[in-house]
Amino acid sequence: MTLLCFTWALQQISLKAVSDQISPMLMVALRSLVAVVLLGGLMAWRGERLDSRRWGAGAAVGVLFALEFLLVAEALRLTAAAHVVVFLYTAPLFAVLGLHVLRPEERLVFRQWVGVALAFGGTAVAFLGGHASLATGSQVLLGDTLALLAGAAWGATTVTIRSTSLTRAPASETLFYQLVGAVVWLLPAVWLTGQWHFEPTARVWAHLAFHSVVVSFISFLTWFWLMRRYLASRLGVFSFLTPLFGVLLGAWLLNEALEPTFLAGSALVLAGIGLAGRAAKPR
Repeated sequence: MTLLCFTWALQQISLKAVSDQISPMLMVALRSLVAVVLLGGLMAWRGERLDSRRWGAGAAVGVLFALEFLLVAEALRLTAAAHVVVFLYTAPLFAVLGLHVLRPEERLVFRQWVGVALAFGGTAVAFLGGHASLATGSQVLLGDTLALLAGAAWGATTVTIRSTSLTRAPASETLFYQLVGAVVWLLPAVWLTGQWHFEPTARVWAHLAFHSVVVSFISFLTWFWLMRRYLASRLGVFSFLTPLFGVLLGAWLLNEALEPTFLAGSALVLAGIGLAGRAAKPR
C-alpha cells in the first residue's frame, strides 16, 4: 500500500508535468486503452472470463471510474497537482460513510466518526483558505471542487465494489470493467471538449508508458487484489500517505507553492483519514 500510494501521488504529478504536451484527459484515455489490452491478454492467458451476472455492477463501476478521471483531468487544468491529490484522496471518507450504511462489518465507531469530522473540517480549511497566494483564485477554487467531486466518485466506486457481486470477482475482472469504462466514456469526452492535444515526444511516450503499465495495469490490479483480502477501512489507514507524497512531490518536482492554510487543512485531512480508517478493536 505504501508503494501504491507513492505511485498514485506520482501519477498526478506526471499528468500535470506534461499537460502542455498532452492533455490529461487524453492521457488517461490512452493509458486505459493500453492497459485494457494488457489486462485482456493476461486474462486470456489465465483462462479467465467475464461473468455475465456481474455485468450490471461492472457497468456501474466503469461509469464511476470514468467520471472520477474526467473530473481529475479537468481539475489538473485549473489547480495545482498537490491540491488535486489532497482533495481526490478524501475518497476513503466517502467510502467509509457509504460502507457504514451498507456493510455491517465496516460500521464506524466513535473515534472513526471523530476522524470523519476532523477530515471534513480540514477539507473545508484547505478548500476555502488555500487560494490567497494564487492569482486566479476562482479558477483554482473550481479545480479544487472538481477534485473533491472526483474523490466522491472514487469513494462511490469502492462502495459499489464492496456492496455488489464484484466483491467476489477476480481483481482482473473488476479492473477490466473500469478500464473499459474509461475508454468508452473518456475518448468521446476528449473529442467533445477538443482536448486532443498530443505531441509525440520521447518525454510524452515515457510518461504514457508509466501511466499505462505501472499505474493503470500493475498498481490498479494490485489495489483490487488487496481489496478482496482486507477491509477497505484498514487499507484506508495507508491511503493518507498519498496526499502527503503528492504535496511533497508537487513542491519538489513542479515547484508548486505550499500555502500555509492549505498545508494546515491538509494536515487535518490526513489526521482525520488516519482516524476514520482505523478498524475497531474486537469487542
